Amino acid sequence: MKSFATALGRAGLASIFILSGVSKLGSLGATAGYMAAKGMPFVGFFLACAIAIEILGGVSLLLGWQGRAAALALAIFLVPTTLIFHGFWAAPAAEAQIQMAMFVKNVAIFGGLLFIAANGAGPASIDARRARVAGA
Repeated sequence: MKSFATALGRAGLASIFILSGVSKLGSLGATAGYMAAKGMPFVGFFLACAIAIEILGGVSLLLGWQGRAAALALAIFLVPTTLIFHGFWAAPAAEAQIQMAMFVKNVAIFGGLLFIAANGAGPASIDARRARVAGA
């Protein structure tokens, strides 16, 4: 059960990052415009970085390859992303509730990522398989 649950948990966490990165690839202009509207400098650079972190980090987390490092990188990425794009405290009244929900969702994801960073990717992961092979 532990093996299945940890693999499913990783897949759930990874899916939001992979889907977000792929979505950005499909709408580069709109995403760049949204980032610019939020006052971000060097939009092209930060957009490319976001896509790479989300897709590569998400796939790494999904597979459990370098799971601790992937989870930590995604957690670090999530902090400025959440503060910049989901600042419910500064959002217009009509938007504040949805931004608060997004903020809290990201806090929950952050917690899950920290759990993996602290405890590893679990038994059903490339990391665990490599450790078993190395120990054999």
